[in-house]
Amino acid sequence: MISMGRMWEFVKGKECRFMRDFRECILYEDKHLIVCYKPPGFPVQSAGTGAMDIEFACMNYLHRGNPHIQPFVGIVQRLDQPAEGLMVLAKNRKITGDLEGQVRNKKMEKVYLAVAEGKVEPLENDLEDWLVKDSKLRMGKVMSSSVKGAKRACLHYQVLGQRDNRSLLEIHLSTGRYHQIRVQLSHRGWPLAGDSKYGRKDNYRKGDLGLCAYRLRLFHPVTKKEMHWEIRPQGDAFAGWNV
Repeated sequence: MISMGRMWEFVKGKECRFMRDFRECILYEDKHLIVCYKPPGFPVQSAGTGAMDIEFACMNYLHRGNPHIQPFVGIVQRLDQPAEGLMVLAKNRKITGDLEGQVRNKKMEKVYLAVAEGKVEPLENDLEDWLVKDSKLRMGKVMSSSVKGAKRACLHYQVLGQRDNRSLLEIHLSTGRYHQIRVQLSHRGWPLAGDSKYGRKDNYRKGDLGLCAYRLRLFHPVTKKEMHWEIRPQGDAFAGWNV
C-alpha cells in the first residue's frame, strides 16, 4: 500500500493504470474482505460490461491473484461516482450478508467530510427531509412525505471550519438515501463545492466534488474484532483545509 498522497497522484492522471493495478488503492485485505480508497470520478458499478468501475477493477485484481477461481466481489455500500473515500468489499456471499446486516443494524459506521458553499448555520444540527429519486434525471429531490415513493432522510452535521464563504462539515448519516448529503444540503442553499448537478449557478466552481467518506468502522465478520480506518481527503475542494 502506498501513501494517500502518492495514491492520489497515481489515480489522478492515470485512470487506466489504476484499473489494472487496483492493489495500489487497498488499505486492508484478508481472505474475507477488502477495504479500499475510491477516487473521485470512478463509479462503484456500471451497466456496461468491462466498464471502468471499482467492482470490475477489484475482480481483475482478484483474478490475477488466483486465475483458477472465479472471483466474487460483494458491494456492501455505495459511494457517489464524483465522491471519494473508503469502501469495504466482500469476497464471498456470506461475508457480504454479514456486512450488509451491520449496515442495517447500524453497527457499521461511515463518516463523511464535506465542503459546502455558503456559511452553514447553525454550527451543528440534525436535518430531516423526505426524498424522492427521479430516475430519468438521476437526481434526488426533497418532497412532501405524502408524495408516493418519498423516503425519510436524516443526517447530523457539525461545522468544523468556515472560510471564503465555504464551510467544512463532518456528517453522520442515519439513513442511506440516493445522493442524500448532496440533496439535503443543496435544498438549504448549501450545495457541495464542485457539484454541477446540485450546485447553484451563481457560485458553481468546477472541481472535484467536496465529499469524502473519510472514516469507516466495522466489526470483522469472522473475528468479530472492531476495526476502523481513516484517510485524509485528496480532492481539490479540500485543499487548504485543516483536516
